[in-house]
Amino acid sequence: MNFFEAQDKARRNTVWLIILFVLAVAGLIVLTNLLLLGVMVYIKTGQFLFSLESLQNYYSWREFIGVTIVVCLLILGGSFYKTMSLSGGGASVAEMLGGRLISQATSDLQQRQLLNVVEEMAIASGMPVPKVYLLEDTSINAFAAGRTPANAVIGVTRGTLGRLSREELQGVIAHEYSHIANGDMRLNIRLIGLLHGIMLIGLIGYFILRSLRFGGRSRSSNSKGGSGILAVAAIGGGLMVIGYAGSFFGQWIKAIVSRQREYLADSSAVQFTRNRDGIAGALKKIGGSAGVSSHLDSPAAPEYSHAYFADGVSSFWHSLFATHPPLEKRIKAIEPRWDGQFLASSFSQTVSPEAVEPESPRNENLAMTAAILSSAEQAISQ
Repeated sequence: MNFFEAQDKARRNTVWLIILFVLAVAGLIVLTNLLLLGVMVYIKTGQFLFSLESLQNYYSWREFIGVTIVVCLLILGGSFYKTMSLSGGGASVAEMLGGRLISQATSDLQQRQLLNVVEEMAIASGMPVPKVYLLEDTSINAFAAGRTPANAVIGVTRGTLGRLSREELQGVIAHEYSHIANGDMRLNIRLIGLLHGIMLIGLIGYFILRSLRFGGRSRSSNSKGGSGILAVAAIGGGLMVIGYAGSFFGQWIKAIVSRQREYLADSSAVQFTRNRDGIAGALKKIGGSAGVSSHLDSPAAPEYSHAYFADGVSSFWHSLFATHPPLEKRIKAIEPRWDGQFLASSFSQTVSPEAVEPESPRNENLAMTAAILSSAEQAISQ
């Protein structure tokens, strides 16, 4: 696999998907204006008519701009609120998922190996060494969390330490470093914020309909207010449909963006380790270990599904908005000649002392070379 070409392709696809997301928001604004146009025509004529004539007679550019500004403020306000609620450091996410900070002084051989691998990949990626958390979960998975490299953390499950070789663990950690280096966590937080802002429009429509439900009895005796109630109901129902439909399609686009970033992280892992067998082997073991999956046993797992090395959630709705490509496609992208066979794995409580030791100077120089190439690529792209 030419990982530079794979990275460029993933980045281009991400840009197009972000443009599609922006166009979806623009479409939402247009639909909201059409909804209000229809309501205004109904109030003045008693009929819902959409025509160029009705647009000219009942809806001006001033009103269009006003509605557009209000909708944008609602989306941005909801987005800002949600983004701020998710702006805590990666440590809070790790603790929410049940993670425990690994001490630098730990004597556990598996944890010692993990800390050494994290330091090696920090050198290879040119990133600061993050704090490392352990999740007492038998699944094979890992995650990166935090908005910036300064407050980022990496979390790894007990199953990952017990079932993967050192080489495979390197591939997993390199994958997570890519998410940190490429700003994927920050991108996901922004998309989640925008989705919340879009859904806020649907919630406003819901509360409008709810207010009519509880206040309808007192107004039902007034026949003159019947058309007004119908108009308000149309606004509420229309906003609900627009907001929730927009949120649905926005979530779909976000999932596609996330899948593209997973391909980017996989190719970056090959770049950082200069070894495709490591990350490919980890993916094969996830698919081939009987009774073992990548699904996390945590109530907070669905909220951070985009941050994991592999799918951490299993449900119908999650499969509809999957944040990770299928294992087969990820492995094929790394190993085009893969024979389709997964790898079985067994759980081990410890590792050999040799595997714990930091890599040899030769491999450290290789990691430094990867870091230099990565920096050169970034300089050229700028």
